[in-house]
Amino acid sequence: MLSIHRCTPAPSGVIALPRRSCLAQRIRAALVVGLLLVASGCQEAPVAKIPAPVRDRQATVLTPEQVGFLKIEEVGGGGDAPSAAVPGRVAYRPQALSSLGAPFSGRITSVTVRPGERVRAGAPLVVLQSADASAARSQLEQATARASAAEDQLRRQTDMMARGVGLEVERVEAEARAKEARAELERSRRAIAFAGGGQGSEVILRAPAAGVVVSVRASAGAIAEPGGEPLVELADPGRVWVVAEVPEPEVARIAAGQQARVRVPAIDATLEGVVDGIGSAVDATSRRLPVYIALKVPPARLTPGMLSEVQFAGSRDGLSVPVSAVLIKDGHRRVVYLQRADGKFEVREVRTGRSSGGRVAILEGLSAGERIVVKGALLLDGEAELLL
Repeated sequence: MLSIHRCTPAPSGVIALPRRSCLAQRIRAALVVGLLLVASGCQEAPVAKIPAPVRDRQATVLTPEQVGFLKIEEVGGGGDAPSAAVPGRVAYRPQALSSLGAPFSGRITSVTVRPGERVRAGAPLVVLQSADASAARSQLEQATARASAAEDQLRRQTDMMARGVGLEVERVEAEARAKEARAELERSRRAIAFAGGGQGSEVILRAPAAGVVVSVRASAGAIAEPGGEPLVELADPGRVWVVAEVPEPEVARIAAGQQARVRVPAIDATLEGVVDGIGSAVDATSRRLPVYIALKVPPARLTPGMLSEVQFAGSRDGLSVPVSAVLIKDGHRRVVYLQRADGKFEVREVRTGRSSGGRVAILEGLSAGERIVVKGALLLDGEAELLL
């Protein structure tokens, strides 16, 4: 408490000078008052502090004041970000390819098509001369004659039995010979069916369906053998798909029926597709798995072998959260803080996928509709670290 002494005034009619002690007292008082005023003006405003959370055995309890420092949202799939682009290529579907080989040993006499040419069904592709084909046609003629004679013999024996002059044993024998002849005729027909028409030793390979000639390995004068490499390969240009090479860690977030977007720089086009299938073996060198994408509307300019970039619509279960919601515990565990129905907060371990656009896919650990802390989670766990 500051005390200021008053100076006694001089008697009336007497001129008095100020006393030194009284003047000094007034100066000291003024200085003290000034210092107090300066100190009060420079005093800093009080800083709001977040009270430390109270923890019980299973959850963390916060006061309404503490909850105000957090941002809480429901888990949902609407904001799931697409995956990062992975490389891919355009390819023919297996059902779109047809391979034609030599049905008989022979020498190629002519090749009537070239790679890239469009052909109609039944069009001649390769012609060759084959002694085996000539022998097969002769066997077919002989089998036809034997079958005709056996059928005539069976009719005669049946007619004689009807008139009562034939023997049952002869009719049974005739029926057996007719069955054998029919079987031999059928085998001969199947053997020559691949000759594709022609006469004698000539064999014509024809297109089984309309398509584009992919490759030609036949050349005039060469010898062709059954079981060798295909002489001509055809493909249906409308039956193509995209094969994406997906890194092994990302395969878990992809499933059949998932939407995908394909960018093909060669034709400057972005195409919509859907996952048609997933490969069963990971490449030992690249550690990638093929994922097959069926295009909804493949353009006519799309050619197998073109390179592409593929983005998948989202994770398999369609759940994602902001990256700020996920914390790292013990250097490797991914956790989030879940707000329970009673208002308490509990830690939940999750398995995350790829992060993109400020969000991260949740593969396991959460369900749609659950409420989690998406901002301020570090206030609940000072020992954890942010995911990103």
